[in-house]
Amino acid sequence: MASASRDGKPGREQGRRQGPKRGGKGGGAAKKPAQQQVSSKKPHRKGARSTPDVASGRVRLNNAKLARTQLSPEGDSGHATYEADGVRLQKVLAQAGVASRRGAEELIAAGRVSVDGQIVVEQGMRINPDTSIIRVDGARVVIDETKQYLALNKPKGYQSTMSDDQGRHCVGDLVAERVMAGQRLFHVGRLDADTEGLLLLTNDGELAHRLMHPSYEVPKTYLATVRGEVPRGIVRTLRDGIVLDDGPVHVDKATVLEVHEGRSLLRLTLHEGRKRVVRRLLDEVGFPVTRLLRTDVGAVNLGEQRPGTLRVLGSDEVGALYKSVGM
Repeated sequence: MASASRDGKPGREQGRRQGPKRGGKGGGAAKKPAQQQVSSKKPHRKGARSTPDVASGRVRLNNAKLARTQLSPEGDSGHATYEADGVRLQKVLAQAGVASRRGAEELIAAGRVSVDGQIVVEQGMRINPDTSIIRVDGARVVIDETKQYLALNKPKGYQSTMSDDQGRHCVGDLVAERVMAGQRLFHVGRLDADTEGLLLLTNDGELAHRLMHPSYEVPKTYLATVRGEVPRGIVRTLRDGIVLDDGPVHVDKATVLEVHEGRSLLRLTLHEGRKRVVRRLLDEVGFPVTRLLRTDVGAVNLGEQRPGTLRVLGSDEVGALYKSVGM
């Protein structure tokens, strides 16, 4: 199968539009418009454009849910149809839960995605998801499916993974019935095994990607029990910021809720997503964490939800999450 260019048209036609690349004045005149076209591209996301990792795309797990009807590849047209007002292919794949948007870009770059029988290897192609036949690794995937948005109160001792090759308790154990019933879920971010509390689960890949991306600065709130009686002045220190081994970090809000018999309870709100960042932050100021509970992600609150239980997010909560990431 041929590869589609960024605009979904054969590369030969694209070459004719750019004109000859060498030979006197004609070649020089032809290069200038092409350079202007490249410089006018939108940034990859917020910030500088980056190139998807082809090597990662070759080994990336394919989370696609297969369509019930698997038309034969011979039934595809063999040519990807470009839609000027369509949806970018990587966004369609992310919304279908195949991978995050970044992961979908890597799958495309690795040549694992085809549209209407034509392999697409360049980013940004716009398609009509209602009419295009999209395949990952040759298998047609479900594009239009009911979205799921769930809140889990992750208990202490559970890994933030859908399966664990070492046989440890994991989030996948808590949603096993839903997975067996055909629901395809993945967790939004992670909590380390010793941290309890709110973990969002969804099959909405684009929303999950944005909630995890640091540029959207989605706030997360924690209750931290620490050893030692924390002085009120530590709040200013945490707000001003602490330099950790992987860079500076500061909290958006900090409150000392309780000090009693050598223990203190703090409420911290920050938008950082680095590994074990709350524990490392409090260790750095001399107050090691003995218990950590996440209570909020954006507008979603854990409330009185019991450990190990799931609840479906309300439409107001889902709408607030969409708004927080500009969707």
